[in-house]
Amino acid sequence: MKLILFVLASLFVMNASAGVYKCTDSSGNKVYRSSPCVEGYNNTQIDLKTGKSVDLDEEKKLQLLKIKEQQQQEELQKLEQQQENLRKLQIINESKKNQLLIKENPNKFSAYAIAPYELEKLTPLVKLFQSRLAEIEHMRGVAAQKALTSGQCNRVESSELNEKSTKALLVFLVDCSNTKSFYFDEKQLTQ
Repeated sequence: MKLILFVLASLFVMNASAGVYKCTDSSGNKVYRSSPCVEGYNNTQIDLKTGKSVDLDEEKKLQLLKIKEQQQQEELQKLEQQQENLRKLQIINESKKNQLLIKENPNKFSAYAIAPYELEKLTPLVKLFQSRLAEIEHMRGVAAQKALTSGQCNRVESSELNEKSTKALLVFLVDCSNTKSFYFDEKQLTQ
């Protein structure tokens, strides 16, 4: 014990601001040093001023755990960004299909019958269902075509998400140039 106190006192005199490192091997033998322990020893730093000790091995494990958690968080954010990009691409593709339908059938659709919903300019109603925007764009086109195939609509003027929509059931309103209007819910459009 006197030897330990002597070592501690010597180290304190040599460098009063530095800590002492207690190195414990697998057999429980302890060695005190002025520098960190070599590999294979449990590494504890003792602050000579306060008497507090810090398990450096445990701190290292915690730091590695934090790094791993941060990497997982970054991977999750990257995956979420990829999913968001895929969702935007699906929305764009559905809007393009609608625009192609209009372009190929100018006598059956007005030029703005299925104007694309832009993510940055969504109406409050459409914002409520923003997570389903690709489906909404698809069903707007299907609703317009369904109105035409009824034989009661001579030309589609607009096909929009309607305020009757709920989270459980989307509803679409198709207005025709002959003043006829059609309501279709998503169940009717996905049959």
